Amino acid sequence: MRRLLDVLYALGAGLAALSLFAIFCVMMAQVVLREMQLQLPAADDVSAYLCVSTTFFALAATFKRGELIRVGMALDRLGPAARRWAELLVLGLAAVLIAYVTFWTAQDMWFSWEIEEVAQGTVPIPLWIPKLAVPLGTGLLLIAILDEFVTVLGGARPGYVVAAEERAAAGDFSAEV
Repeated sequence: MRRLLDVLYALGAGLAALSLFAIFCVMMAQVVLREMQLQLPAADDVSAYLCVSTTFFALAATFKRGELIRVGMALDRLGPAARRWAELLVLGLAAVLIAYVTFWTAQDMWFSWEIEEVAQGTVPIPLWIPKLAVPLGTGLLLIAILDEFVTVLGGARPGYVVAAEERAAAGDFSAEV
């Protein structure tokens, strides 16, 4: 199961990387076409959609590596037992919130598909396609949060804490900036 989850998080990160590369390709195409006095239709829309997919597909992998913004000032002052319960509480609340977001963004995406909603720009892009990245990305984040919840429930330290400590021990403070 661990291997499957890690592959799933890596897949999300890979999709985020592909989205970021696609933004680069769209921008470079715009530069080249402008030199030829041409335009790439819907380039701004596509770049915006890809920016959203880059963000949401990267959430789970970023969370698991302990690179999301996290305020540990209160947790760092707690003893091990109290910290474990606080981590469980926060992870439980995060799971509920992200499940809510995942559900409603999936509903919105599904509704866009049902009514055949399209972008109002120069190219009528079916909006369910770019909207799909949000529930998929938050769904992956929900799985990662539940994964950490089960880890902490089992008595282990959260993976994001361990990852952040390993980076700090190696002198890598790049995620802290």
